[in-house]
Amino acid sequence: MKDRDFVAAVSPDLRVALAQTSDGPGLPHLAGHLGLAMGLALYIGLGGPFWAVLVLVQGVVLVFLFTLEHEATHRTPFASAGLNEWVGRACGFLLFLPFEWFRYFHLAHHRWTNIEGQDPELEGGKPATRRQWVWHVSGLPYWASQVRLIGRLVLGRGMAGYIPEGARRRVVAEARGMAVGYGVVALSLGATQVFLRVWLVPVLLGQPALRLYLLAEHGDCPRVADMFENTRTVFTTALVRFLAWNMPYHVEHHVMPTVPFHRLPELHSLMRAELKVTADGYAAFTRDYLVRRP
Repeated sequence: MKDRDFVAAVSPDLRVALAQTSDGPGLPHLAGHLGLAMGLALYIGLGGPFWAVLVLVQGVVLVFLFTLEHEATHRTPFASAGLNEWVGRACGFLLFLPFEWFRYFHLAHHRWTNIEGQDPELEGGKPATRRQWVWHVSGLPYWASQVRLIGRLVLGRGMAGYIPEGARRRVVAEARGMAVGYGVVALSLGATQVFLRVWLVPVLLGQPALRLYLLAEHGDCPRVADMFENTRTVFTTALVRFLAWNMPYHVEHHVMPTVPFHRLPELHSLMRAELKVTADGYAAFTRDYLVRRP
């Protein structure tokens, strides 16, 4: 079955029900994710015993706010439009990923998933060798690209074709606001190192976990238009699903992107028999990915 055939087979009433947004599941999930991050930040900031060991844990918790920002581009984690917007912006600031820009980048990715020359996620290429994989997973290329991106946006340059003309002023304004915010943070480092300990160093150290996670979404999938073939669902633990806002159900998300995170398990149960590309955990995916590389 093709992805479009599956969607057509779902009754209109069920499609509407699955796409219904709600603050009910989203707010407790947000409280849990932010509560974990803030609790770790407080412990690290106060210098509790073995606090340095928890810096990496804090980094993983923070970088997986990417999945919430991603969800917010679809306006699905919460029923409140304003909450979706501001949560997305806050996550974008923490991760150096401008939300306004990312919204249109990600919509283009959904429209042209895994299609060479059209999907913007393919512009940097996927690691083709083990050495490239190490460099990719380090997260260093990500940070370099984000610094360049924000710099270009601040100057109002380098707008990709997927950014609508009417959105470009907002994209530039957000980037400039972020740059001012980062400037304030940089100045504060002369007086306190708290931002280094609870935010900046953790996201640097945690980025490899996110790179490994994201590579599994479409890595080594066929370059075709069918979401059942060009996207991978990963069977993983409840903790990973929690931190990733259920996005390991990634085929499900791509086939019906209007379905909010809390309904993806239900959607998964409806389409599991149709899944063509899956992995039994991220370690298994990574092992298989590296076996195919020189």
